[in-house]
Amino acid sequence: MSHKILIIDDDPYIVKYLEDILQDDGFSTCTASNVEEAIELLKQENPDLVTLDLEMPNEWGPRFYRKMVQDPKYKDVPVIVVSGLSGIHLAIKNAVASFKKPFNPQELLEAIRKTLES
Repeated sequence: MSHKILIIDDDPYIVKYLEDILQDDGFSTCTASNVEEAIELLKQENPDLVTLDLEMPNEWGPRFYRKMVQDPKYKDVPVIVVSGLSGIHLAIKNAVASFKKPFNPQELLEAIRKTLES
């Protein structure tokens, strides 16, 4: 059974790119373009990992993260930050990895595999 990854990003080009590289590597994906959608998908899909953009309309990624970890069911779901902002490694202190856009897709895949295998 393949691992499911929730992609949260408001840029449709980044979402499509992430979907393509993740699906080509055997992962299943679901996507959200804002925090409200992401919370709903989190509950519906129970992903194994989340990729999270920090800067989105209405609410920022850190707010999604705070909402996610408040629920005991999702507090241990690993998060990888993928953002264009500077200092992203500081935004989500428990993120398993942080990648600044543009990112190396092989490095991202390696971080995801390493996280899901442990």
